[in-house]
Amino acid sequence: MRIVIKFAGALLEDDATIGALARQVAALARESHEILVVHGGGRLFTATLKRMDIESKFVAGLRVTDRETRDVAVMVFAGYLNKKLAAAISAEGQPSIGISAADAQCFTAEPMVHDEVEGRLGFVGYLTGLNAQFIESLWREGFLPVAPCLGLGPDNELYNINADHMAAACAEFLNADQLIYLTDVAGVLDGERVLSAVTCEEIERLVLCRVVSGGMVLKLEAAKRAIEGGVREVRIVGGASPGALLLASHAAEAGAADALPLIPGTRVLREPLSTAQAALSVA
Repeated sequence: MRIVIKFAGALLEDDATIGALARQVAALARESHEILVVHGGGRLFTATLKRMDIESKFVAGLRVTDRETRDVAVMVFAGYLNKKLAAAISAEGQPSIGISAADAQCFTAEPMVHDEVEGRLGFVGYLTGLNAQFIESLWREGFLPVAPCLGLGPDNELYNINADHMAAACAEFLNADQLIYLTDVAGVLDGERVLSAVTCEEIERLVLCRVVSGGMVLKLEAAKRAIEGGVREVRIVGGASPGALLLASHAAEAGAADALPLIPGTRVLREPLSTAQAALSVA
């Protein structure tokens, strides 16, 4: 299978969690899956800006990324975090290589439009394409690519991209079989209960009723885009749960109804499950 795995930045703050997830990624790669890892790192980015005494400016709650702020984003995302994650996967026996948008123009972007003004948020963009030939060449040579949430704009500048949306776009452009979001919560929560499945048409209701908020809204919007773009399966999974990544990835192959309750996290569906499937999937 072809799999895109998105690491939440919060999971990259704990070495033990990184190691456990790296082992699972390496295990999947040994099963001959073609894997692209995409990662964020927003909390470390914010902390680094504070340490460097760089003030964050916001427009309607969205961070304005001027050149100085963008340079810190490149340093944190494409530098420290990217190499730390690639090194962890390589240490588990799967050669991994950190790539950023500047490498072979592998991820291209356009400036974000806000209030009908392009570039109002500075160096904030959205993914418009990727160099599939380059990524596939890495897979053929046995390398597993790890990409930060950056894109190369038409002005040859690097743009910061929301990692959830970048992962969904990558999955769509690569015709991926699976997109797995590894997050710092167990899945999509309704109070304390993990929803085993959410349909695309339910997402708007969950947002309007404030069942979900913040970063989970972005994940669900991105997941919907991926499903509508042809990605066969999207799951949102708690990355800190032991073995969760392997269980979620193998879910597509499980088939057996009695395995459904053992699969962690939330599956995003184009259409509702059948009555029998829904009954088995209740947590």
